[in-house]
Amino acid sequence: MTEETAWATLLAELDSWAEAGKRLELWLRDDDATVPSDQLDRLAALAERFAIPVLLASIPMLAREALAKRLETAPQLRPCQHGTWHRNHAPPGEKKSEFGLHRPLPDILAEIAAGRQRLQQLFGRSFLPVFVPPWNRVDPAVAAELPALGFVGLSCFRNFALGPAGGPSLVNTDLDLIDWNNGRVGRQPDNLLTEMARLLAARRTDPAPTRRFGLLLHHHDHETTTWSFLTNLLSRLSGHAAVALCGPDALFGAATYLD
Repeated sequence: MTEETAWATLLAELDSWAEAGKRLELWLRDDDATVPSDQLDRLAALAERFAIPVLLASIPMLAREALAKRLETAPQLRPCQHGTWHRNHAPPGEKKSEFGLHRPLPDILAEIAAGRQRLQQLFGRSFLPVFVPPWNRVDPAVAAELPALGFVGLSCFRNFALGPAGGPSLVNTDLDLIDWNNGRVGRQPDNLLTEMARLLAARRTDPAPTRRFGLLLHHHDHETTTWSFLTNLLSRLSGHAAVALCGPDALFGAATYLD
């Protein structure tokens, strides 16, 4: 499928959403923030241009004071917690995970709490108590304890679900812009558009009138193609009748943030 055809398919699907009276809440999450950079500046400028707050997942024990200073002048970038050290504790042969049950649960929770304290000290009132596990993986038993640690939100990827014990408000991302299996590069626009149209077509029959759709970003790894795609997507979709650009305050509830 050509990129032009892929765009036509996506926009036609969104037209079908509008005709059905449904609303898509499009939002952005960006992972692995630790220091200021030209790439972070580009993300901040994009967020300002489209007035779309970005959930900025920052690694607590790797984040620097310079990042907090930069975010003082980038109000659309909303920092939250991305694991603690972004370390893999899964044994060989298993998928990477910092917060599977590969260690005693009390040790895991103490580490998460230490990370939260570090980010609160670093970012102050701008810190959002939302937890984003590295590699989008967290054991449901760990997720169930997050509210007791002060978290109001959890964000993973697409099909992750809480266990029977529950957890904080869960809002997953749906489309990853990076191709991790072929050199950690940006995916091609036609591929992304085709996948997005397919996902939205499947959701259109859902009885809920509004559905959230999250784009997963990693600004450190964005190339020109990725930035161009993201800018083009926001440009085309921001004026569509079926699309609302959404930020973490609306997703997780600003009233429950830190005092």
